[in-house]
Amino acid sequence: MVGVPKLSEARGSAGGGVPGTLLDVDPQAWYRAFDVHIHAAFHLCRASIPLMKRKKEGAIILISSAAGLRGCPGAFSYGVVKGALPQFARALARDLGDDNIRVNCVSPGIIRTRFHDGLTPEQVKNNIEKRIPLHREGTTQEVAEVIATLVSNDFITGENVVIDGGMSMRIV
Repeated sequence: MVGVPKLSEARGSAGGGVPGTLLDVDPQAWYRAFDVHIHAAFHLCRASIPLMKRKKEGAIILISSAAGLRGCPGAFSYGVVKGALPQFARALARDLGDDNIRVNCVSPGIIRTRFHDGLTPEQVKNNIEKRIPLHREGTTQEVAEVIATLVSNDFITGENVVIDGGMSMRIV
């Protein structure tokens, strides 16, 4: 397996929350969300795929979110852009299969990063006790291990791997 970065070496992905419902989200925030999450992936893939095609191999991993699977109240734009990434991965995987280029997506749930630093202690407690069946937040190391598996396994493409402690399967 490809070496997995240690927690101290792990880096975050680009992006951030975009608060608001359809009717109250700032239109510029909507466009910025697409610029950061979708357009950046589009341009990065367009820049890197020619080299991968020449080598006849490659692996692209897109980072989505459990919020893109089920939505998140008050974060309409974020849910939409993150929901587009698994389809981006599937469509690109289909296009690049003949070139031995694999494309997958990872959808983390609540992972202890700066992204979640704004949660109140009550929100953290609610997440752990009621929203996450494994009753804990995930770690960046656990997400890095999933990514390393997708990079090293030559027979996985077009998939979205959810790593959220079971949160997205919850009904309530």
